Amino acid sequence: MNQLQGTGPVRQAQSVRVVIVDDHAIFRSGLKADLDASIQVVGEGATVEQAIAVIARERPDVVLLDVHLPGGLGGGGREVIAGSAAILGTTRFLALSVSDAAEDVVAVIRAGARGYVTKTISGAEITDAVFRVAGGDAVFSPRLAGFVLDAFGTAPADIADDELDKLSARELEVMRLIARGYSYKEVAKELFISIKTVETHVSAVLRKLQLSSRHELTKWAAERRLL
Repeated sequence: MNQLQGTGPVRQAQSVRVVIVDDHAIFRSGLKADLDASIQVVGEGATVEQAIAVIARERPDVVLLDVHLPGGLGGGGREVIAGSAAILGTTRFLALSVSDAAEDVVAVIRAGARGYVTKTISGAEITDAVFRVAGGDAVFSPRLAGFVLDAFGTAPADIADDELDKLSARELEVMRLIARGYSYKEVAKELFISIKTVETHVSAVLRKLQLSSRHELTKWAAERRLL
């Protein structure tokens, strides 16, 4: 099952520079082998200190970051992000961990990570995730997205009837699934429609609600407790 929100594979003309941070050398080697050739691994780190140093030196586009790491003050991935605060505007962090605990997900997102996926993800999916995060998107495994919505959702807002009236029943169904972190493929399977139809509905929803991205759509839905 595709774990990522979004449509098909995302590609850019230039390669994306990546640093891999994980305390298991075998996992780092396997991950490098699974990544697409368009992703350039420019450094690796196994501890908090090594990670902060290599990230500062290489200034990669994306850091693939394990949540639990040795070294430092025991803060793991959060500590790495905090130690890289000076370049958060240009370097984006994507957590990649065996843990799917809500506290780990929320902690690393609060620290500044742009997404969180588990290590059950495939090589093709992590490649797409890297490109999406490099492009400014937020990427989560569907169940993990719910933790983030629960943690960052604001108080319920009054729902103006004319806002929801703009959406058809099918558009509302699609909107809720996309906001929960489902991929286009998963939405299509859930609703028994084609991926192209999902894309059309999402475009219509964004246009009608005057939103520009899935991230804004998720926030809009969370604020109205429509999930």
